[in-house]
Amino acid sequence: MDILKLIFPFKEENKKISSILFIARVIFALLLAHHGFEKLANFHEMSAQFPDPLHLGSELSLSLAIFGEFVCSIAVIIGLLTRLALIPMAFTMFVAFFVTHGGSIAVGELAFVYLIIFLLWIVSGPGKYSIDAWIASKLKK
Repeated sequence: MDILKLIFPFKEENKKISSILFIARVIFALLLAHHGFEKLANFHEMSAQFPDPLHLGSELSLSLAIFGEFVCSIAVIIGLLTRLALIPMAFTMFVAFFVTHGGSIAVGELAFVYLIIFLLWIVSGPGKYSIDAWIASKLKK
């Protein structure tokens, strides 16, 4: 049960906090999903020149970025396995900011902002307006 407490929000949160978490979750995850969808839609054009900061090959690096930005964003929007979905999202932004942009705020500011937001969400969780909260309520019983 301890691992479930790390994944699902068992602690009841007030409506105001949960509403703020929900609105922020939807806005920021939709914004990042848009970036991921652009990469997905232009996969063939981008795969040849996409940065390969982890030396996995441009095509695999692009695929991992799409997973972190698009697939995981969809999970965060609906609040499904939110904390787990945020891990690849945060990792993608970590790599984008520190490796691809060299830790420079001048060129990597957006990646840095996303990274901070995702790390804060890992700590806070999705709030009560999420599938995770519904699952937690079923697991309590």
